[in-house]
Amino acid sequence: MNGEEEFFDAVTGFDSDNSSGEFTEANQRLTGVIHVDTSKSNGIGKVGDGPPQENGIQKHRTSLPAPMFTRSDFSVWSILKKCIGLELSKITMPIAFNEPLSFLQRITEYMEHVYLIHRASRQPQSLERMQSVAAFAVSAVASQWERTGKPFNPLLGETYELIREDLGFRFISEQVSHHPPISAFYSEGLHQDFLFHGSIYPKLKFWGKSVEAEPRGTITLELLKTGDKCVLHFKPCGLFGKELHKVEGYIQDKSKKKLFMIYGKWTECLWGIDPVAYESFRKQERRGDSLRKTKPDDGPEKADGDVVDTVPESQETVQVIPGSKLLWRVNTRPPNSAQMYNFTSFTVSLNELETGMEKILAPTDCRLRPDIRGMENGNMDLASQEKERLEEKQREARRERAREEAEWQTRWFHRGSNPYTGTPDWLYAGGYFERDFSGCPDIY
Repeated sequence: MNGEEEFFDAVTGFDSDNSSGEFTEANQRLTGVIHVDTSKSNGIGKVGDGPPQENGIQKHRTSLPAPMFTRSDFSVWSILKKCIGLELSKITMPIAFNEPLSFLQRITEYMEHVYLIHRASRQPQSLERMQSVAAFAVSAVASQWERTGKPFNPLLGETYELIREDLGFRFISEQVSHHPPISAFYSEGLHQDFLFHGSIYPKLKFWGKSVEAEPRGTITLELLKTGDKCVLHFKPCGLFGKELHKVEGYIQDKSKKKLFMIYGKWTECLWGIDPVAYESFRKQERRGDSLRKTKPDDGPEKADGDVVDTVPESQETVQVIPGSKLLWRVNTRPPNSAQMYNFTSFTVSLNELETGMEKILAPTDCRLRPDIRGMENGNMDLASQEKERLEEKQREARRERAREEAEWQTRWFHRGSNPYTGTPDWLYAGGYFERDFSGCPDIY
């Protein structure tokens, strides 16, 4: 991953049509889009309204029903060498190269570290808010580390919802366009402390040993307006991998004075420090002084309210500057993660379907997709057959609309302009959690 993100205290915008993004209190764009508004509920009702939340506070599963299908049973390279540098959404790939999730569920992985948004909304000072939002922006991509499986392309009209009372949010997404593929999502805090929404046009490319994900679109997060701004640089790998996974950046005020320096790795952790101490350390580093590799609890302070798992020492490769503040650390993955497509514990739970849940979910929810369910259960033949059937059903529905000169109508999102950037966006229409699913399309 490489590129630059800038963001602002009031709005986090993300426009991945270029390699940079911004977060500021003014209305700017980023590679992606985050919208958090602490003063609105967008008309979807208060916490506690509606039917019981079937996937709220509970113990979630810790493993998949079947281990990952081995890809060594056939010639991987004979297939993949034709795909290098190409966009994966336009390539028919054997199902063995998928992972048992829809892209809508992968978007939901942004919420794994949602505690950072909650923390930001409680901070009275803009600098502390920006620190938490910066950490959230970096944490949103941490789960993609070592994930080489391709998520299933969502079918037009496909949806995914997630309610996590233990994490304090609910989330809904819909595939609103097939050509080009556009996924729209909306999330809110269960205590009305944030709104988070966006629309994403994913571009995935295969590069032999890795999959490059470029989620183009706009994401908006709103807290307050002070004029503060944060810029994050996701470093390219560099010669011999010296800059691999590195993130560096800073927070500045409206007069462009740097207030706080940020550094770390998007695969591990994010730290911050006063600009004077940062520059002093870098000067010593350039003079060739010996570097001191500080352990997390040896000098640097942890962020207030930071509740994360302890990371094994072998994974700690960030050079921590003495006096730094820990902003975020990645959650430890389950011990059997390698046999589960390198999923995190949060990801493992996303496709969980408990008894009776299908009576509450929308019929378009991707937990109900038979091809993804077949793959998760280890039945690759069934998964492949169902994938072909669903794709042909989608093509036939498109031909039928063409014959009738009818346009596809989205259900939960509508076209509009982002209220902060003014750019085209897909906005949540409301009503999903009232659970009137009559009229939902038959896509499975």
